[in-house]
Amino acid sequence: MHHLTWHNNEFERLLSRRSRWPHALLIHGRRGIGKLAFAISCAEALLCEAPTGSGIPCGECTACKWLASGNHPDFRLVELQKVVEPAEENGTAKKAAVQITIDQIRMLPDFINVSSHRGGPKVILLHPAEALNVNAANALLKSLEEPPPGTFFILVSHRVHYLLPTVRSRCQELALPGPAANIAEEWLQGEGVTEPALALAQTGNAPLLARELAVQDFWQQRKILLQHISGACFDALQAAEQIRDYPLEHVVSWLQKWTFDLIFQKFLGTIRYNPDYGPVIRSLSQKIDTLGLLRFHQATVRLQAMIHHPLNPRLVLERLLLDYADLIEPGMSRTHEIA
Repeated sequence: MHHLTWHNNEFERLLSRRSRWPHALLIHGRRGIGKLAFAISCAEALLCEAPTGSGIPCGECTACKWLASGNHPDFRLVELQKVVEPAEENGTAKKAAVQITIDQIRMLPDFINVSSHRGGPKVILLHPAEALNVNAANALLKSLEEPPPGTFFILVSHRVHYLLPTVRSRCQELALPGPAANIAEEWLQGEGVTEPALALAQTGNAPLLARELAVQDFWQQRKILLQHISGACFDALQAAEQIRDYPLEHVVSWLQKWTFDLIFQKFLGTIRYNPDYGPVIRSLSQKIDTLGLLRFHQATVRLQAMIHHPLNPRLVLERLLLDYADLIEPGMSRTHEIA
């Protein structure tokens, strides 16, 4: 089975209702807790031809082996696809969008409406479901509402509130929880992560994302940025020059989490994402203007939502760091602009 051990109870409860399995199951929860692995276990349970008495897939039958190799004829995985939009009138090429397209959904009826190759169920897994563009979501509705007998949809979503209400209303929802911190730390240690507690803090207790951070560049780059912004004499342009080649999405995320911790420390006396910088955050939170801090944090949240749109990373980075400099020492950004 593919799902992670902390989802055993949810999987067993689902199997106990095997005879009443929903024709459309929407699995949602935080990114990085193992939802896709859980969904694949569900597909395996539906397609297995020799399950145990409790419904657990055998892992050895032809169907299980085909699914494991990605070749099961009665299974379809619908995932993200790059879509390059037409160029602007001035000839500027648009950045490729990543989504699930209507063309991908239009291919499903040909799969749904033919007989099963193995004489059993057919399974369609969509991941992540919020990547369905509006046209694709609308095209999916009829199939979700009236699938042929023995056809099952499994949708996986990191941001379920982004889905159209008409899609959600046609699914039975299953909210997957993340693991307890001690279980996640133990799992990460087994995966070779040297500072599991810090990695979990950085990802909001998302162990799969925490495992992905186990690369030196991420931690070294984070350290350099946080050393800049936590220093007594912060020079925004010097910092921007040093980190100009860092992934912009990482820089924005670090600043968003940094200001989140400043806000939480200020109001609740707690630090969530950066426990290794606790003394600095506690000191800074007492000095920074509350309204300015909230506005800057909101700006990082908005920017995070636009991060994959065409942007000039260097200009965005400089403006962001100048605004932060002005937050901790009002007037600093204007001084830079005058100079």
